[in-house]
Amino acid sequence: MNENGLRDLNDEIKKKPVTGLDKVKAVVVVLSGKGGVGKSTVAANLAAGLAMEGRRTGLLDVDVHGPSIPRLLKLAGNRPDMAENMLVPVDWHWNLGVMSIGFLLPGADDAVIWRGPAKAGVIQQLAEQVAWGERDVLVVDCPPGTGDEPLSVLQIFGDKAMAVIVTSPQDVAVDDVRRSITFCRQLSTPICGIVENLSGFACPSCGAVHDIFSTGGGEKLAAEANVPFLGRIPIDPEVARSGDDGDVFLAVAGKSPSAQAFKGVIAHVLAALDNPPAAKG
Repeated sequence: MNENGLRDLNDEIKKKPVTGLDKVKAVVVVLSGKGGVGKSTVAANLAAGLAMEGRRTGLLDVDVHGPSIPRLLKLAGNRPDMAENMLVPVDWHWNLGVMSIGFLLPGADDAVIWRGPAKAGVIQQLAEQVAWGERDVLVVDCPPGTGDEPLSVLQIFGDKAMAVIVTSPQDVAVDDVRRSITFCRQLSTPICGIVENLSGFACPSCGAVHDIFSTGGGEKLAAEANVPFLGRIPIDPEVARSGDDGDVFLAVAGKSPSAQAFKGVIAHVLAALDNPPAAKG
């Protein structure tokens, strides 16, 4: 879809004075300065886990060029309803409502060819012209980097937002993710903590976690930056399979080392929602 396709979206998402964010209590923005670290998997499992813990949860996918949340939650092919000139989130389970640009594209193979201002406008519409209703928390899955999309998100959500930053343990990823910390601090966004994803390998046969690559990079970065470390999530073949099949990992593999690690991250985020962190300059 090119920028002319915005006219089609604007026909469906019309301007309305009352924002759909009015009744959203808190926003957790999942960020990473590096692609390929499993950020969307973390966001999907975090949202599902918070909903399973009884929090009224929304999940907003603002990865304009590569929306993966519909597949990860087995919602691909859905199209949101309209109510009073606002989009209605697509229901998942456990009181989780989902919105993604992927629901609005004409076809699964359509490329989104938009410049910065166009992307910022659509992200604002997906945030404000969606009938989120009463939500304890809205989880936002951002594309990697510190460019247009993450900047728009943090500006739109303002004081309601806190960041969860995802990295893999390798130095090449940590170097890029370090910039995400600076990015949040320049925008006065509190940092809930850092998740070290793809940290070790959870053997499906023996159950042990083997450090086949480096480990500890995310924890070291958290200590250097003086932000909370939320936990390590090891590589698990079941994570990839469940993502491809649209089965949220927590729901299908609740006792594996990776699932237990996800649950630890969720516990930290729950604590942060109850006692929000302060922004650091």
